[in-house]
Amino acid sequence: MSDASTMQSSNNKRRDPSSANRRLAIGLVVFVGCMVGMAYAAVPLYRIFCQVTGYGGTTQAADTAPAGVIDRKITVRFDANVSGGLNWNFKPINRPVTMKIGETAEIAYEVVNRGKTATSGTSTFNVTPQAAGIYFNKLECFCFTEQTVAAGEHVKMPVIFFVDPDIDNDPNLKTIDTITLSYTFFPDEKANAKAQKAAVEEIGTGRETSQPRAGARLKG
Repeated sequence: MSDASTMQSSNNKRRDPSSANRRLAIGLVVFVGCMVGMAYAAVPLYRIFCQVTGYGGTTQAADTAPAGVIDRKITVRFDANVSGGLNWNFKPINRPVTMKIGETAEIAYEVVNRGKTATSGTSTFNVTPQAAGIYFNKLECFCFTEQTVAAGEHVKMPVIFFVDPDIDNDPNLKTIDTITLSYTFFPDEKANAKAQKAAVEEIGTGRETSQPRAGARLKG
């Protein structure tokens, strides 16, 4: 084969559009896959970032209470909110608590489902002032856990917490004497859609959906 023929064959291979299109398609698939993976990872990674840094008033999780208690006192107030889509009454049971920093306290919130079917929700939380979030530690909490409440049911949700004595060493929080702990419940759309479908199917078969009587369960 002549040099001219060899060069022409090589040029044809380099100019083959189908090969370039395949490489582009593979590249796009890999890119989209990476973006989807990053999207799913973003929420837990952001949550971890907030819990480590206290960003946005995010509180901390602890396994044990602090070793010491200091004389400085602080008052903790409690706030409750429900996003649209949940027919719930959600409120703190306790009044504000005044405690020594480093002491452990236990309070509770209550949810009442005013709807006619069971619904599910998940809560987020934060504290104000936001800079205090890194010092506010929870030993027990109902946040980020799906809560399913039957129609008319009352559910008690405890929170055990303390304020880290290290807050006393933070010059930006030297004058802080009040912290507000706030929770907001959001509907679990997937769980609620599944429950609604099941309720419709129950009605379609002529069977009544059984519901526990109001106040039958207190969830601790």
